[in-house]
Parts: sequence; C-alpha cells; structure tokens
Amino acid sequence: MLRGVDLALPARALVRVEGANGTGKSTLLRLLARIDAPSEGRVTGRPRTAYVPERFPAALPFTAAGYLVHLGRVHGLRAAEAAARADHWLTRFGAAAHARTPLAELSKGTSQKVAVAQALLAEPELLVLDEAWTGLDTEARDVLDRAVAERVAAGATVVYVDHDPRRLAGAVDAAYRVEGLGLTAAPLATGFEPRVRIEATAPPGTPLPSGLPGAPAYTLSDDGTARLMVAATHSDALLAALLSARPRWHIGCVEQARGARPAPESAPHGTPTRDGDPAP
Repeated sequence: MLRGVDLALPARALVRVEGANGTGKSTLLRLLARIDAPSEGRVTGRPRTAYVPERFPAALPFTAAGYLVHLGRVHGLRAAEAAARADHWLTRFGAAAHARTPLAELSKGTSQKVAVAQALLAEPELLVLDEAWTGLDTEARDVLDRAVAERVAAGATVVYVDHDPRRLAGAVDAAYRVEGLGLTAAPLATGFEPRVRIEATAPPGTPLPSGLPGAPAYTLSDDGTARLMVAATHSDALLAALLSARPRWHIGCVEQARGARPAPESAPHGTPTRDGDPAP
C-alpha cells in the first residue's frame, strides 16, 4: 500500500526504484504502467507504455513468436512489422530457435526473454521493468542493459526495479526509495562515469560510420536522425568521428545525463528536450 505519492517522470531518463521486499515497489510500477488504478488520486499523461512484470504468465495459448506478434498488434503494429520485430528481438536475446515453441514449454529463462521482447518491440515512450533481468543468462542481461540504453537514447523514459544494486547504477538519472507508505528520493551511485547523449542528423538513409568510439548505444530514424549514448570519456572522439564522416553528420545536441553542455561551435545548436508526464 502506498499513500501520498507525488511523482513526475522526466522524459529521456533512466529511473531506478528501490526498497525492501513488500514495501510496494511492484505496486508503484503497476500504477505507472496503468496495469492497476489508484484507489485515490490519479495518474496523468498517456505515453505509449510497455511493461515487464515480475512474473511472466507463461501458460498462454501461443507460441513465442505468436505471442509477440499478438502483442505487437495490440500495440498497433501491422502484422508484418510485428513479425519482423518479434524475429529481431528473439534473435537478439538468443531465443530465435524457440520461436515456434508453445509458451508453456519454454524454460524460465527463455520465457523471460519473451517477456522482455514483448515490451521492447513496441518501442515504448515509457518502459516499466519489474525485476526484468531475473532469470536471464549473462549474455541476455547484457542485451537488456544495452536495449535500455537504446530506449533512453531514443527519448524514452525507463523505470526499473532490480535486486542487484549495481544494475545500470552508473547510468541512472533519478532514483527513488519506497519505504513506509511513501516515496523518497534516493542518492545516485557515485564512482561511475556519466553518459553523454548526442543527437545528430544526416541525409535520410545515411548509415552511421562503423567502429564508432565507445561503441555507443544508438537509434537511427528514417528521417536521418541518430540518437546516441556513450560514456563521457568517449564523447569528444565520437563527435569528431561524426563530424569528419562523409557525408558529414550535423550535431544538434550534446547532453550529459547529469547536466548538459552546449553542442560544439562547429555544429548547429538544438533543444530536443521536452517536459515529462507526471505520474502518481
């Protein structure tokens, strides 16, 4: 049970929720994802939302791919696009061989990969992860870490709970602790290098150069807009690589996860930030 919670989620941010077992972390996440409705108060804002529950209901009458296509259709995707995204995420998580396997016959780890894939294929504006790493193998956990960075780089907000306090610790923009019946701000982890977000544009269809410094997480839109996220120590080298590429990438924004700095003088300035939607 939670009382008196007042929380506004910023756009393009990674938000950690922590607290002891039974304090209400999952309740808060279910409210944010609109799975549950508050008995008092309200949840405002209508971002496109996807949710990974703590326990995935595997006993559903679908194969792994069939379930993902079905959820993609629920999110408004055409069947062909839903199928393509399902294949993409099953492949990334190393579960493509189980595409035709009934959900009830999947191992716990593979079921969790499907649970995560159904949320990521929607490309949500708000991604809510409740212990989503539990049950995943080491490689799949790394894939999910990178996918989270990609969603934030694309402008989404990701809210997560995980039992490992080191999970994404150096990338968190805001942290909250559930205790008693309320919610308090929690300190951010120290000793981790901050990330830098870069937005760049090139003619539509231009691929990003290969071998970019820092191996940044990124998304690339059809209109030629790339949103990249990289460790701060690699940001200058990454900017130099983009500015020296042919065709040349134009830098619109360079933003630190914990503070911002202007774009380079040789690049046009941009202000891609937007206000976040308030939540309970």
